[in-house]
Amino acid sequence: MNKYAHVEELIRRYPALANNEDAIKSACDTIEKCYQNGGKILIAGNGGSAADAEHIVGELMKGFVKQRRIPDSFARKLGIIDADAACILKNNLQQGIPAIALCGHPALSTAYLNDVDGTVGFAQQVYGYGKDGDVLIAISTSGNSQNVVYAAITAKAMGIGVIGLTGKTGGKLKGYCDEVIMVPETEPYKVQEYHLPVYHAICLELEERFF
Repeated sequence: MNKYAHVEELIRRYPALANNEDAIKSACDTIEKCYQNGGKILIAGNGGSAADAEHIVGELMKGFVKQRRIPDSFARKLGIIDADAACILKNNLQQGIPAIALCGHPALSTAYLNDVDGTVGFAQQVYGYGKDGDVLIAISTSGNSQNVVYAAITAKAMGIGVIGLTGKTGGKLKGYCDEVIMVPETEPYKVQEYHLPVYHAICLELEERFF
């Protein structure tokens, strides 16, 4: 299969995204390199984009369209520890691409909101979880969500790659991204309608390459 087959199919299905084809392919390559080097993906977004962040994690951390069976070598290790449990685990565990949605920690985020500054909550998690070589996917329909922008700035300072998913203008966020995918809409719900097939194509591409 062509290395970018899923991205090219995306463009055929959504020709309005054609101007973003190179950026989407580059985003796939950036995440591939991150994973090959033992890195992880951090994802930040608010509201509907927070739901998208969790959705992306769901596609990366388990099988999307492939089962992603665990290696036989690991299955044997499970059997040595507990043969009965291994029968369940080896048939149900799936290989994943490490990914964390930064919106999914309500105790931490509300404590930060109450005790410090809510607009810095995502940045705090990037600083705490992130390491050089990781990738931040920063989602903002306007490109101007302050907590997402702060997360991108923090990521850049740490040597973490930044992939932006935004609307038509890119907003402030585009200035801090290594790759920015600016879909051709400005109304938030319309932007989100394009974001979903974009990140599905990226997840499909990664699954094809690794599993």
